[in-house]
Amino acid sequence: MRIPIRMISIATTFFWVFLIVFFVSAAYSVKDVQFEFEEPQVDLTPDNKILFSLPIKIDNKGYYNIGSFNVTTIISDIEGFIISQGSTFIPVIARGKQTIATHNATIDINNLLQNSKDYLFNDTELKVHETVSMELAEVIPVQVSTNFSMPWGAPLYNFTLGGIEYTAFNGTHMTVTVPISFENHAFFDMTGRIQIHMYNSANILVGEGQTTIEAPQNALYNGHAKLSVLIGGITENGHFEVYFSTPFFNFGPLVISYG
Repeated sequence: MRIPIRMISIATTFFWVFLIVFFVSAAYSVKDVQFEFEEPQVDLTPDNKILFSLPIKIDNKGYYNIGSFNVTTIISDIEGFIISQGSTFIPVIARGKQTIATHNATIDINNLLQNSKDYLFNDTELKVHETVSMELAEVIPVQVSTNFSMPWGAPLYNFTLGGIEYTAFNGTHMTVTVPISFENHAFFDMTGRIQIHMYNSANILVGEGQTTIEAPQNALYNGHAKLSVLIGGITENGHFEVYFSTPFFNFGPLVISYG
């Protein structure tokens, strides 16, 4: 049995009309899909990494389901070095439903320090690139993206070693007291240990010492470290090598001249 050409033409026309109406209505229903990105939150994970959390609320009041909803975050420094990235995927957001999700990305401070030590000592900003993609009616791909900045507070802002003091200890050694000060601009409390090595003008290690630190968030720290130094090796000038050991990062040496 042969189907008349006229009937094929009508069926084809009907198919294309249906397809056009479907795409138009699917695209039109976008106006009834509401996205709400709440204020990003910054916290710490149990293993002392920085947790960047972005709460998202999707209210699908459109005519069709939303498929393959995906949020991707890329965090980089001001020079474009990628520090962290993370994705959150929701297979289907049913029409007439509201979905709430939390999108996470973690930052390891030790990874930051691989590119620059300035993150410990200087306040700056991190760049955040956010991309949202989805499939309207589970077939029409849509993608949008945005950029914004996130402030970074240095945990050892304005780190300074003050004027050293010498105190007699015995016939061969003296006690050297080194004042330490900094401001904790990070969003977490700083605890850990600072170790200091003292070198004379001939670059010879003449003494070392250490101290523990506790600096609450947004607080000024003032303390000191005491070093046992060989009297015969003391010169008017030289340098210190400073090492930091904390739950969040390990760093050193930071070289600071004296004299």
